[in-house]
Amino acid sequence: MEDKEEKILETEERPVELHTIKKEKLQFQRFTRLNRVLHILMIVSFISLALTGMTLKFSYTGWAVFLSHLLGGFESAGYIHRFFAFVMVSVFITHLIDLFKMKRREKKTLRQLIFSPDSMMFNKKDVKDIIGTLKWFIGMGERPHYGRWTYWEKFDYFAVFWGIFVIGSTGLTLWFPETMTSILPGWFINVATIIHSDEALLATGFIFTVHFFNTHLRPEKFPMDIVIFSGRTSLAEYKIDRPAEYKELLDSGRLEDFLVEPYPPIVIRAIKVFGWIALSLGFSIIVWIIYAMIFAYR
Repeated sequence: MEDKEEKILETEERPVELHTIKKEKLQFQRFTRLNRVLHILMIVSFISLALTGMTLKFSYTGWAVFLSHLLGGFESAGYIHRFFAFVMVSVFITHLIDLFKMKRREKKTLRQLIFSPDSMMFNKKDVKDIIGTLKWFIGMGERPHYGRWTYWEKFDYFAVFWGIFVIGSTGLTLWFPETMTSILPGWFINVATIIHSDEALLATGFIFTVHFFNTHLRPEKFPMDIVIFSGRTSLAEYKIDRPAEYKELLDSGRLEDFLVEPYPPIVIRAIKVFGWIALSLGFSIIVWIIYAMIFAYR
């Protein structure tokens, strides 16, 4: 039976849709294990930073006082905040190291790594996709054929670079004020406090509204897209989500290189439990922030 299946797979008359008994069970792997682990650590560290940071920022509200008690007090919240700041920076550095390893492994120049069609750098196709998406929204055109990365994913990706630089540098200043003021003027501590607080508020609001919608709450993904956790998606869903990349891999004969067995149901259930906890915490933080801004802001 196995030999017969292999012959079917090798024949030139096999359907473009790869509809064989064997391939129907396989899924397309979008993310490596390292990508998934780093993203999970990013989620855990970001939610922890948001919880502790917003608790300190809105310390005069009832919900912040309640959370601070759960965290062991405001001082303990500060320690937790700094620990997860270290985790997030470590994730960022690990990702950069992985990029340079990929550059060496694929024998690409730095220019090719940054500006290749499948990189995270914005290009002309993203402009066309933005215009095409707006037309699609109002019924004036078809849904754009997105490639490996969509323009909103690229925006989210580079937002991390901005956040690490701005929020991270000001957070470091507040963490070691004596050391930093030996280099910078003393008034910079006040500036760093404002920038760190307001940029963190902006990042938290963006992630738990815009990013959550783009990733999980779109009609075709609602209520949750688990591909970043499992790393794999069905061929049918992949063909709809990334038609340009699907066609490119199919035409080049490399599609089969990315086909893997799906995870057992128990693993998917565990992933969904983690995802629901993250979504619930994110939406709760947004509600608490809105309450503080409207009814108790100082």
